[in-house]
Amino acid sequence: MHPTTPQGSPASLMRPHAPHPISLSAALAAIGAPAGPSIPPGLPTVTGITLDSRAVLPGDVYAALPGAARHGADFAPQAVQAGARAILTDAAGAGILADHAAAAGPDLPPVVVVPDPRRAVGPLARVIFDSQPDDGASPTLFGITGTNGKTTSTYFLNALLEALGHSTGLIGTIEIRAGREAIPSALTTPESPQVHSLLALMRERGLGAASMEVSSHALEFGRVDGVRFDVAGFTNLTQDHLDLHGTMDDYFAVKATLFTAARCRRAVVLVDDDWGRRLADAADVPVLTVRTAPAQAAGDTPADWTVTDVEPSGLGHTFVLRGRTGDHLRIRSGLPGTFNISNAALATGMVLASGVPAADVQRVLDASDPFTTEVPGRMQLIGEEPAAIVDFAHNPDALERTLASVRRPGGRVISVFGATGQRDETKRPIMGAVGARLSDILIVTDDDPHDEDDAVIRRAVRQGADAAVRDEGLACEVLEVFPRADAIDRAVALARPADTIVIAGRGHEVWQEVKGINLSLDDRVELRSALTRHGFSGLSPAGIES
Repeated sequence: MHPTTPQGSPASLMRPHAPHPISLSAALAAIGAPAGPSIPPGLPTVTGITLDSRAVLPGDVYAALPGAARHGADFAPQAVQAGARAILTDAAGAGILADHAAAAGPDLPPVVVVPDPRRAVGPLARVIFDSQPDDGASPTLFGITGTNGKTTSTYFLNALLEALGHSTGLIGTIEIRAGREAIPSALTTPESPQVHSLLALMRERGLGAASMEVSSHALEFGRVDGVRFDVAGFTNLTQDHLDLHGTMDDYFAVKATLFTAARCRRAVVLVDDDWGRRLADAADVPVLTVRTAPAQAAGDTPADWTVTDVEPSGLGHTFVLRGRTGDHLRIRSGLPGTFNISNAALATGMVLASGVPAADVQRVLDASDPFTTEVPGRMQLIGEEPAAIVDFAHNPDALERTLASVRRPGGRVISVFGATGQRDETKRPIMGAVGARLSDILIVTDDDPHDEDDAVIRRAVRQGADAAVRDEGLACEVLEVFPRADAIDRAVALARPADTIVIAGRGHEVWQEVKGINLSLDDRVELRSALTRHGFSGLSPAGIES
C-alpha cells in the first residue's frame, strides 16, 4: 500500500500493495519514447500513473490529457498537491502548465511532452505497474468483445474457471473483482492506468485467471492499450454505438483491432453472423470458431465447434458442443434465453483455447453447474408467477433476442423499456417496433434521458411501436407510462400468473441520470416491490443489489 494513502480509498483498492519503483526515464525508454527536449533529464523514480487528478497517489505520474470540455492540465495543481512526481501531457497541456507555473511559481514537477499522451499512457502504465511481465506468474487473461453478451460470457467464463480450481479476477460493466474483493465499476472497461494497476494487483494476489469485457469505446479510446490477452473472444455485432462509430463497418473495424497479434495470442469467434465469419477470416492470430446457429448455406466452412442437440432444461437449455475432430461436450445453462447457449459455448471455447483439455472441462461441467451462475441484471429472475425478469437489453438485437426467448405457453409477454438519451437516435423507433412485434403489452417509458427531453425520446420509441402495430396488423397494446417506477408498477398490475414481465434496458444499474441529477432507481427493487404490492411473490434479492 502506498504509505500516505488511506486504506480502502477508491484509488488504493485498484493498486497493488507493493508497487515497483522505476525511473520514469527508463519507463519512457521502454515504450520507445525518443530522447529530446520534450523529455527532460533527471526524471524521478515513480510508482504509479493515473489520468484522474482525484486518484493521484504519492509517487505517481499524472497524465494530463485533453478532454471534451477541459484539459487535464487544468487540474495539475490538485495532482501535484496529492503527490504527483511528474506530469505527462501534450503541447497544449504544456502551455497550460506554463501558465500555472507563471501564476503560482515554479513548483511543478518535471513535465514530459509527447504528441499523443492518450496512446502513450497505456504502454507506460504496463511498464510502471509491471502488469504483465514475461515470468509466467500473471493470470491467464481473457478478453471478450461484441455488441451483446459480453457481461454474461465473462461471468460464465469465470464460473467455469473457478470450477476448474482457479481463483479469478473480473473487469466489467457490473463490477471489478480481484479474487473475492468487489469494487463497483463505472465503465465497461476502466481507463488504461486502472486496467494495468488491476492486472498488477491480480498478479500480486496470485490469481490464476482474469476475464475482462472489452467495449468498442475501450478500444477506440485506448483503455486496453498495452494489454495483451491470452485469449480474446467475439460474441456478435449488431447496431449500437453508431453515435460514436458512424457506420457498422467502422464499428467492426474497431472491434477487429482486438484480434491482432499485438493485443492477443489466440481468438475464439462465434461465427453465427457475417461479422463473425469476416472477423475469423481477418484475424492475424490462431482462431477457434464456434457456431451456435444453423449454417447459412451448404457451402459454409464448418466451425471448429458446433452446438447441436438443444433441449429445454427448466428455464434454460442443455446442448452438445461438437468438435470437428470428434470430441464433444455436454453442457447446460439454467439461465433463460437461447442466446445464453451462445454465451456458454463461447466461454467453453475460450477455456479450451487456453489449453484446458476437453476431458477436464467435461468433468467440472458434470460435477457443477457453472453456466447457471446468476448474472446481475442479465435475464435476472425476480419472480416466477408471473415470470418477472430484468435484463440489460438496450439495442434492437438484444431486445429481440430477449423478448423472443421468454414467452410461455398460455401466457402473455408484457415488456417495459425506453431508450437512452444522447445515444444513437436511429435505434429508438427500431426498438419500439421490435417490442410491438414480440409483446402483447408494450409499456414505453424512460431509460436514462441524460440531458435530452425525455418526452422526445419516448415519442421516438412509441412512433416505431405504433407504426409496426398499424402497418403489420399487430395485436400489441402500446402504452406510455412514466416515470419508470410507475411503468413497472403498471406492468405488474396488468399481469396474470402465467404471464412474463420483462423490464429491459437498465439491468444492474441503480441510478437514473436526468438533467445531470442521479436519481436512485433499481429495476430489480422496483419490480420486486410491485410484485409484493399486487399480491405476487418475489424471489429473494441478490447480494449485488445491496
